[in-house]
Amino acid sequence: MRTIIVDDEPLPLELLSDYVSKIPSLELAACFSSPVEAFSFIQKEKIDLILLDIEMPELTGLEFVKLIANKAKIIFTTAYPQFAIDGYDLNAVDYLLKPISFVRFLKAVQKVQAETLKLLSNVPDKQKEGGADYFFVKTDYKMVKVEFESILFIEGKKEYVSIQTKEARIVTLQNLKKMEELLPTDRFARVHKSFIIAIDKIEVIEKSKLILQNHEIPIGDTYRQSFFKKLKNRTLEE
Repeated sequence: MRTIIVDDEPLPLELLSDYVSKIPSLELAACFSSPVEAFSFIQKEKIDLILLDIEMPELTGLEFVKLIANKAKIIFTTAYPQFAIDGYDLNAVDYLLKPISFVRFLKAVQKVQAETLKLLSNVPDKQKEGGADYFFVKTDYKMVKVEFESILFIEGKKEYVSIQTKEARIVTLQNLKKMEELLPTDRFARVHKSFIIAIDKIEVIEKSKLILQNHEIPIGDTYRQSFFKKLKNRTLEE
């Protein structure tokens, strides 16, 4: 998600730049102390998210939003709570009061992702209706198609997940539970609080781990019984 920061004070610019750098799905395209320069920039560049101060010289954040005409999602960042109603009237995704903690910033980004990924949220129903064998995820500033057949495993990493396919690793701001809901239960299994695996990609099963193309995946105690029960019909026993 290509992001710019617009704030006339250097300390918020530095802090928000650091926060953006910690979230894999965000790409910091530019920082601006002048809203006029930022406005000129987004006329030429595709931007997905703007972290925008309100009280600025030349042009206020509220005026700025009206001028850009829905070119990007907006998160307002300000020291003045009295502007909150005006901010939401302009369809801002969130309104952050300075000083801004990383946890609060992350929640705001997740709101943006939730709005952006409505297509992803609708996939389970479409799967049932049309037998889709893929889904889309947002990574960086584009939507990427992920086919079920290509997935080896999916790993949950706090605020994002890593999808390991045969060819690549795809990182997206999402949670593992939602991913689990997208996947057909006869082809995938949750084997650990942090891992979902493709059953047909398993090469070796040991007591406490699985091997999938040189990747070792732990089997959690909580998921052991349900996993082996799912494997029962696929196992030849003497």
